Amino acid sequence: MKIAIFIDGGYIAKVLTKHSIYIDFSLLSKELAQGKEILRTYYYNCLPYQSNPPTADEKIRFSKAQKFYYALERFPRYEVKEGRLAKRGNEFEQKGIDTLLSIDLVNLAASGKISDAVLLAGDSDFIPAIKVAKGYGVNIFLYYDKDTYHNALWQICDERIAIDLILLNKVKKC
Repeated sequence: MKIAIFIDGGYIAKVLTKHSIYIDFSLLSKELAQGKEILRTYYYNCLPYQSNPPTADEKIRFSKAQKFYYALERFPRYEVKEGRLAKRGNEFEQKGIDTLLSIDLVNLAASGKISDAVLLAGDSDFIPAIKVAKGYGVNIFLYYDKDTYHNALWQICDERIAIDLILLNKVKKC
């Protein structure tokens, strides 16, 4: 059987910023798959905010994100799924990311297309989808940052692997 990899782009961005490291996402997928055949790697995120009219900085950030998403989709078996940003006061919040990821996980589990799923995330909102996927016999591997994960998410997953410098250096961009 195959493995599917689900990456919460906002989560991995925080982890990479914390470690001040740039990674090769193609290498990351291979490393996370642990030798299993990859059905697909799904990357979930939102394009940056743009005001109306956008500032020069906003245009640059938006263009860089689009180029990054395009580059990801050029990798074999990679798919980018976009949510949207909602502004709450001075903060921005991702909307739809958890739902998109959860639907994909449940659909792949229910269809029998995967035996294993890697989740690179820290959010407890995925717990109901994980329960359903496990009910279909899918093994859930959680890759998490030891400083930013929800304990209930950690507990429900079958295997838990901390994202550390050893892993990040294996997939570091040269």
